[in-house]
Amino acid sequence: MSRRLFLAAGLGAGLAAAGCSTVDLSAERDGGNLLERLRATGEVRMGFANEAPYGYVDSRGELTGEAPEVAKAVFRRLGVTSFVPALSDFGALIPGLRAGLFDVIAAGMFITPARCEQILFSDPDYNAPEALLVRREDVGRFTKLEDFARDDSTRLGVLLGSFEADVAAGYGVPADRTVTFPTQAGGVDGLLAGRADGFLLTAVSLRDAMARRPDAAVELTEPFVPVLDGVEQYGAGGFGFRPDQRRLRDAFNVELAALKRSGELLEIVRPFGFTEFEMTDLTADRLCRAGTA
Repeated sequence: MSRRLFLAAGLGAGLAAAGCSTVDLSAERDGGNLLERLRATGEVRMGFANEAPYGYVDSRGELTGEAPEVAKAVFRRLGVTSFVPALSDFGALIPGLRAGLFDVIAAGMFITPARCEQILFSDPDYNAPEALLVRREDVGRFTKLEDFARDDSTRLGVLLGSFEADVAAGYGVPADRTVTFPTQAGGVDGLLAGRADGFLLTAVSLRDAMARRPDAAVELTEPFVPVLDGVEQYGAGGFGFRPDQRRLRDAFNVELAALKRSGELLEIVRPFGFTEFEMTDLTADRLCRAGTA
């Protein structure tokens, strides 16, 4: 695997505004031949946000994690065998993809209707509940999101541009008491430093963070599925493609479905803390239409 890191972080609001207008997802322009070009070069650029266990660079400088490893298995089936990591802040992944800085988002990104207006998604490869990470001294004080909505003295940490930011707002946590962090590690550091009183993320991500910081005085609340306006908010993650790459996305979905049927998908993601409980038959179509807020 190539170890070149294409830095997509710091794209800023200008690129976000230029690259994230609503688009016609039925478009099939010249870019629709990207799959053939990837096969010809044998190389695909994968956008990731360095958030374990979803996608990160390990101590050897290798791109790994749940999403990159699944993407590698799928692309190998499609005839592409070299994987170039393209590092990005989470909030810059969609602008970076649309700007052509990488070919696919492999970061465990939740599939939401708002994001579906910007990019194409594969079907999800997992569905994960949320949880809160709190300081050990606050165990019992903060057990659910409603605690942060009611207490004006609290601040809740979320990742920049994340699904959890929308969940927090939906539960009544105001923007001026929502603290955004660029990375998972930054969120844990911010919690420990007192910049936030809780950190909202998927339970599997927070379990991984705790395993990496065994001496940190933090605890995980009971995992939960957020409900907004009576609708369960699925934490289902998939792979992102540019709007004109329907052909590539569809080919990706075919091979992803084969991994699910064979059980190979679970074996790929199990080392990253995923279990049979996180496996899902949800589709991107359902999630883009009504599955999440």
